Amino acid sequence: MAITAAEVNKLRQITGSGIMDCKNALMEADGDIEKAIDVLRKKGQKVAAKRADRNANEGYVIAKTNQDNTYGVVLMLNCETDFVGKTSDFIECAESIIDFAVANKINNLQQLLNSKLPSNRTVEELLVDITGKTGEKIELNQFEVIEKPFVAVYNHNGNRLATLVGFNKKTPSLDVAGHEIAMQIAAMNPISIDEKDVPQNVIDRELDIAREQIRNEGKPENMVDKIAQGKLNKFFKESTLINQDFIRDQKKTVGQYLKEVNAELMVEKFYRLQLGE
Repeated sequence: MAITAAEVNKLRQITGSGIMDCKNALMEADGDIEKAIDVLRKKGQKVAAKRADRNANEGYVIAKTNQDNTYGVVLMLNCETDFVGKTSDFIECAESIIDFAVANKINNLQQLLNSKLPSNRTVEELLVDITGKTGEKIELNQFEVIEKPFVAVYNHNGNRLATLVGFNKKTPSLDVAGHEIAMQIAAMNPISIDEKDVPQNVIDRELDIAREQIRNEGKPENMVDKIAQGKLNKFFKESTLINQDFIRDQKKTVGQYLKEVNAELMVEKFYRLQLGE
């Protein structure tokens, strides 16, 4: 059957696909727009399968909270190239997904992927559509949630890095302090809140490395464990949030800064997502 330019243009406006892709889909669907959309989505599914073994290390990272800062999410939408990651369609896709997640207080990634958007498509189907449109592997496989008395976020310029941090209570001036801590996490990349949260296998590895270094330096064997413990304490100082030097004032630790804000204020959870990690 004959397909008009107006029909092709209408399908292009809906899907963003190329002229010939839209024309061929309409011909296959006998001019039915809805069926043609399905044809294009099926094409997207084929592209997604064909690209399943490709690396998707570029993309867009973003964190947001609800209005009262009691619930927040951070997600990473990945693609293969920086070019696609900077397109308006890709960015709008990421923004629409996180806005939906925040508005509906989504609990986990699988729930998000299965959820239906206002367009009546699931998030997973939307990702397939974007895959078909860009020709690149598109993945949403990092999605974290914090629900606490107060949640703060930090989005680094360029949206390649974002952080999410939850506090045990809401206090005056926490809007500012929360942002400072979220930025601290972005800049200093702590592995845990404090030394008690460091996994035992990480501690064992650090001690093993320290002991080997000390022996290579020719230190007496009876001093090895003591010196290794000192190196471990330095590791805790540099790598755990509460013990790190506060980036705004290195004369105090993050823990001391929090106590100045409120004596009972504590960080209870945080996440840091960065492209390429």
